[in-house]
Order: sequence, then structure tokens, then C-alpha cells
Amino acid sequence: MREILGSRRGTRWARRTAALTCATEWKWPVVPGVGLTDPGRPGRSPRSGSAPVAACGCPLPDCPVPGAHPLEPDLLAATTDARMVRWWWTNRPAASVLLATGGRAPCALSLPAPAAPLALADLGQRGLRTGPVLATPTRVALLVRPYDLAELGELLHARDHVPTSLRFHGEGGYVPLPPTRTPAGPVRWSHAPQGPTPYLPRAEELLDTLIEASTAAPDPGNRLAH
Repeated sequence: MREILGSRRGTRWARRTAALTCATEWKWPVVPGVGLTDPGRPGRSPRSGSAPVAACGCPLPDCPVPGAHPLEPDLLAATTDARMVRWWWTNRPAASVLLATGGRAPCALSLPAPAAPLALADLGQRGLRTGPVLATPTRVALLVRPYDLAELGELLHARDHVPTSLRFHGEGGYVPLPPTRTPAGPVRWSHAPQGPTPYLPRAEELLDTLIEASTAAPDPGNRLAH
């Protein structure tokens, strides 16, 4: 767990340790993401006058989610099998760690990072307990109990307005887990999972607060970058 939270010890295997913790202790299915390339990789030259930056390891020259999406294997390969997880990250220690959401795994609600402090403070004032919270440089994701498409549809239908800046990560989706890196910075735990069975709230308990906070947040359009 120390490696997940950023210890320098065992840095090379930090992602493998994180993936094994998720898969074996919390029973969350994980899959390796593409990771980032070296800033000096040929063919990934920075714009004129700018410093070199890490790029996505996938073939897309302008990847919308650099360093934090599945490629090979695809998302359907996500597993909790320790042998498979260990093999993946032993062979690709720099691969990002992705949680495949939905099914029996946690789902997530995510909002722009500027809106998150207000939302979390409001939830605390209302006495609503959150579960694990993930923070990337641009977005914050709250893990919740699994929901299916029908349940989500009912929840959203009951609301007058749901801003497009609020996103839903259910079955067929994923979120990056620490210590995944993005070009903008690392993914970290804002509220780390606690115990062998981390508490997960229901989406409906958090939804109104997150809608209110996200309504004032800028809409990122079709850019999906974390």
C-alpha cells in the first residue's frame, strides 16, 4: 500500500503493486493501459519553442486520453487474477493501472477538478460519506457502488438538468488508478480506499451535490483527457 501512496521504495514495481492490491485485496478488475513514452521519442517532437513532453504510447498523434487508456489487451481482459496481473506488469512495469468499472466492480462519477472541493465540502456538511476519491490534474472521480444502465437512466431522468461536465463511468468504462501518470501529472488518491472491503456510497446519494457543483464548471467539450 505504501507504493500506491507514493513511496520511493520499489518505484519500478509501484504500478504492479498497485494493480495487485486492487485485484487481490479489493477484488477490483484491472487492465494495463498504454502508458507514456519518453519525451524524446522520435516522431513526437514538441511544438516550436515548447519543452518536450511525454506522449501517449498509442499510435494516435493526438490521443484524447494520453497514457491512460487500454490498448492491448483491451478492456474486456480486465481481471482480478493475481498471476495474470503480475505477468502484465512484470513485462510492462510502466503501464498505467486501469480499473474496469461496472459489473461487480465499483462505478464512478467524475467532475472537473475546480468543482471538486466545493462538492466534497458540501457532501461533508450534509453528513454524506464518500468512498475512495481519485484526483487527476484535471478531474476528480468518486467511486460508488455498481449501477447498471437502467438504474442510471432512472436517476438522470428524475433530474431537470445534468451538466455535460459530469461524467458517468459504468459498465464498459474505466478510470485510471494511482500511480498512473498523465502528461499533466500523476493520478493520486484524494481519499484512499480503507480496509479489505472499501466503503462505496450509492450514486444517488452523491448525484445532486455533484450536479450542482458541476453546473458551474466549464464544459470540456469532446475532450476526454483525464
